[in-house]
Amino acid sequence: MRVLNYLAAACLSLAGSMAQAENVAGLYQVREPLEGQGGEARAQATSKALDTLVLRLTGDPKAAQTPAVVALHKDPQQIINQVGTEAGPPETLVVEFDPGSTERALRQAGLALWGSNRPSIIGWWLNDSVEGSNLVGDGQASAEPLRHAAQHRGLPLRLPLGDLQEQLVANAKQLEGKDPAPLREASERYNADALLAVHAQEADGKWQGKWQLWLGEQREQGTAEGANPAALADAVMLAVSSRLAPRYVTRPGASSELHVQVQGMNLQRYAELSRVMEPYGPRLQMADGGTLTYAVTGNREQLRAQLGLAKLHELPAEPAPVQTPTPAPQATAGQPGVPEVAAPKPFDGLRFGW
Repeated sequence: MRVLNYLAAACLSLAGSMAQAENVAGLYQVREPLEGQGGEARAQATSKALDTLVLRLTGDPKAAQTPAVVALHKDPQQIINQVGTEAGPPETLVVEFDPGSTERALRQAGLALWGSNRPSIIGWWLNDSVEGSNLVGDGQASAEPLRHAAQHRGLPLRLPLGDLQEQLVANAKQLEGKDPAPLREASERYNADALLAVHAQEADGKWQGKWQLWLGEQREQGTAEGANPAALADAVMLAVSSRLAPRYVTRPGASSELHVQVQGMNLQRYAELSRVMEPYGPRLQMADGGTLTYAVTGNREQLRAQLGLAKLHELPAEPAPVQTPTPAPQATAGQPGVPEVAAPKPFDGLRFGW
């Protein structure tokens, strides 16, 4: 069967997937600094780690205030696999939460969750300090706070090489401008879904940053501040996460069963599509050549956003088949007439193609 052929070959094509969206590694592992020694300090860091995880999974700062999450704080061990420490400074508590029990607890609380498959972001970050201007490049020491902040907030961040040509493009004027075209052109080599532009400045012993985010043609913007570059980076990544999450979260009770048809399939694309649609529980219904039909549970708009991560484009509704009227066959003596065959109904679900 064609369906079985696709399923059997899926594992062979996972490594060859070329879509930009990424599964965030370590999504359920949270690091928080230990402020003090002893059991009380560990308990406080564990509680903070839980709040960080809830915010990472929901993008909603109010989620930690729900009764269910407040109850989890009284006994967080029920959703924790293990706890360890990393040497500092500062000494850090590393909490490994259990994905299954955590998701069940949050969904039962009625919280909307954002899966691990998230849009990759190319970050153009310019630091202006008393020492001069610096475009943060992938191999620089100044990249570490950005990577840590992105991981802390559950975002797959990529950084540019920061070569001379990129430094000329990613200047302060461009990073604060409303036209992303030059940065988009420079970003093509990094194959990311979203573009983040940040101009950070040091003033009066603090750091302030103006940021802009482009995902397709949609633009978000804001300002953030922090006591140091690391605090500013975390504030920016938190803001970006809170803007992205509502596009992809799936809320219990707000979903329905949908049918999705995807054209232009091959083995590589099958594996990627299965990964992208994983939050919606895809059930393969039919395979016809390069066209697959799935049943999923989700919200139409969020499903559209999720499939956009795999660079799928939505197709118009399938037209109804055109029927040429034919005269009804006449019955002869002793023989009944031949019944008319009903025309097949057009597919009425969502249709996508590569």
